[in-house]
Amino acid sequence: MNKAHVTLGALLFGAAAVLGAVAITHTTSLGRAARHTNDVTVAARTRQLTAFAAKLQKELKAKPPPLPLVPKVAPAPTPAVAAAAVQAPRIVYHQPPPVVIVKHRHGDGSDDGGGDD
Repeated sequence: MNKAHVTLGALLFGAAAVLGAVAITHTTSLGRAARHTNDVTVAARTRQLTAFAAKLQKELKAKPPPLPLVPKVAPAPTPAVAAAAVQAPRIVYHQPPPVVIVKHRHGDGSDDGGGDD
């Protein structure tokens, strides 16, 4: 093997090792940043939920306003009068005739292909 080939292989191997180390440090820093972002997001959501829960507790302890008075309405007609006024239409159901499908197949039947036995 030529010295130039050995040197070129060593340089390529060294460059690959350096790029791998850079990639690992970049990946770990991204993971650390993402973890920090998640922690900040969770803390903000926790504060929002705590404030919302306090507001709900305050609303539950407060006395609701009085209900409005029920208005007076005329009584509804009796069911016998309403039924006489509106007569249901008569419904007649006619059943359709059955559909018969006959499939003829070659070889079906009592003919065994023989003679006058």
